[in-house]
Amino acid sequence: MSVSAASVTRFDPLRLLRRIHPAYFALVVLLGIVTIYNPSFLTPTGIMNFLRRAAPLCIVSIGEMFVLVSGGFDLSLGSLITLTVMGSALMINNDPGLTWGAIAAVYAIGMASGLFNGLVVSYLKVPSIIVTLGALLSLKGIALAWSGGSPQGYLPDNFRQFGRMTLTDIPVLQVLPVAVIVLVIAVALCAWVFHGTTFGRLVLITGDNPRAAEVAGARVRGIRIVAFIISALSAVTAGILLGGFAGPAQDVGDGYELQAIAANVLGGTQLLGGRGSVAGVVAGALTLTALFMVLNFMGLPKPLRDAVQGAILVIAVAYSVRRRKWG
Repeated sequence: MSVSAASVTRFDPLRLLRRIHPAYFALVVLLGIVTIYNPSFLTPTGIMNFLRRAAPLCIVSIGEMFVLVSGGFDLSLGSLITLTVMGSALMINNDPGLTWGAIAAVYAIGMASGLFNGLVVSYLKVPSIIVTLGALLSLKGIALAWSGGSPQGYLPDNFRQFGRMTLTDIPVLQVLPVAVIVLVIAVALCAWVFHGTTFGRLVLITGDNPRAAEVAGARVRGIRIVAFIISALSAVTAGILLGGFAGPAQDVGDGYELQAIAANVLGGTQLLGGRGSVAGVVAGALTLTALFMVLNFMGLPKPLRDAVQGAILVIAVAYSVRRRKWG
């Protein structure tokens, strides 16, 4: 029996490579460069420390993804991180017994911030970039006014354990930072919500064509509000980890909103909505973290590192637009 040529599926490695997002290749290359500078990086301890360093950006970038995929922007995340860290130190007021109450309070603040942004965008039809830019200024102003213009108090060990505590004598891994555990839980939960639930599919549909989503019966306003709430809660989680790393500081969240957008674009999230994946965003965030490590190894001053980050964001957005046109 003969087999027609049309029925034979030919293996095309170039086509397969084109389907893999460049962020994965960039991540491998950058990790290779990091290994050249620091050969101990490839040890289990080195990898765990890298993931601990990347955890806040990964988490906040995944939260940003929900807003971007739904068709909006959230520029308030960095200021919310700062408010989380400085507000926690003020509420705890040097009393470790108040830690859990403070954590609950900052999550409530985050939920209120996300709810406010979502309501204004959804019901008042104000562009999300304007609403969240206003929130960026307001939240940072609240943090500074609350603290008197500079960080006050300190974060006790039972708060900072989320960022700095490391479990030891772990089989294979040797060490396991608590921040990595938080990262794994956040990634798994968001991946399930985004890829495994009806809500996640509705977020994609809303970002791709909100009018069609409404015709199909989707509650577009509610979907966008929830997306902003998820984004804000991710910023609070990242703030708790960052507070554990270095304690209260008034610039702790600066730049994270742009880094989150850059990580999303690098990871294949489509600006203005309709496409994205949790795995891609994590790859984008890890790529940025590896890049920052390489720039530090090279001894570049912070202004130059910021310039490189801005250039990467522009290039990544340009590539994303071109890739969308290519289909």
